[in-house]
Amino acid sequence: MILALVEHDRGAAESTSLEVLTLGRRLAERLDAPLHAVLIGPSAEPLAEGLARHGVAAAHVADHEGLDDYAPEAWAQSLVELMGALGPHIVMAAGTDRGHEVMAHVAARSGLPMAANCTDIQPGDPFVVTRQRWGGTLLEEARLGGDVKLLTVALHVVPAGEVEVAGQMAVERFTPALGDEDFRVRVREKLERAAGSVALTDARVVVGGGRGVGAEGFRDLEELAGLLGGAVGCSRAVTSAGWRPHSDQIGQTGLRIAPDLYIACGISGATQHIVGCKGAKRILAINTDAEAPILAQADYAVIGDARQIVPAIVAELKGTDPGGKGDQAGWPDDRPPW
Repeated sequence: MILALVEHDRGAAESTSLEVLTLGRRLAERLDAPLHAVLIGPSAEPLAEGLARHGVAAAHVADHEGLDDYAPEAWAQSLVELMGALGPHIVMAAGTDRGHEVMAHVAARSGLPMAANCTDIQPGDPFVVTRQRWGGTLLEEARLGGDVKLLTVALHVVPAGEVEVAGQMAVERFTPALGDEDFRVRVREKLERAAGSVALTDARVVVGGGRGVGAEGFRDLEELAGLLGGAVGCSRAVTSAGWRPHSDQIGQTGLRIAPDLYIACGISGATQHIVGCKGAKRILAINTDAEAPILAQADYAVIGDARQIVPAIVAELKGTDPGGKGDQAGWPDDRPPW
């Protein structure tokens, strides 16, 4: 059996967990083993049925009054108890901050080794896994032992896919034995995004700004992102300067994004930043430096000052002068230009 942890946010499955299920389904087919999913907390139960479309044969829901929100040690203990009851061969999660944290606790509590950020898994004795190292700039081939193989899957390397549902999927509840010590760290409060805003990790279009944009230039980036239905991100230099919060940072020590289009404005393209945006399907770089490293990663480039070019793009999209309002759906059939 392969057991996959499905992360969720108040009843909606995270897209990165659906990627894990796709890889898990492929492994299950090779090993002729069932794919099961585990969801933590009673609020996750409504989304269990939908997992059948991703090849899940059974979903296990940890039902405990303390699991109303994220608590890493409680999540890990729930997973350890389920492992003891089901005896899976492989336990996997997404390579998110949460997935890494939970699986690290699982490894510590079970005394098993864990491989993080895997891009490929070759079953055998031992398993051979390919995993990302040094922020994704290096691929390492490693051997993974242990009676149960614990691993996390690198983000955005396996596109999520669906399959035809063959039959009824079982949904089973279990109540883990959790104590106060399992809730030493837990989420108490969440700060909601502004109404209508798009999360960086979910946005189809991301407009990123670096030091070359300047603090005031982000107002133009916000307007461009708004016209494209996207979100605004930034480089580490920007957060270090205090222009934007860390939650907007894209890179090795920030968020990993995979939009259809990433518009990088005034960003030189240090390796740490490329780690965060290399999952983008298309990259448009706007930079005054024709030798900037990000141009080597870009599909399209504009050599010039983003503080002049971005307002011009905004005006073109509006179909007016930079100060006008114009038509914000200026593409044929209201389709975006990419």
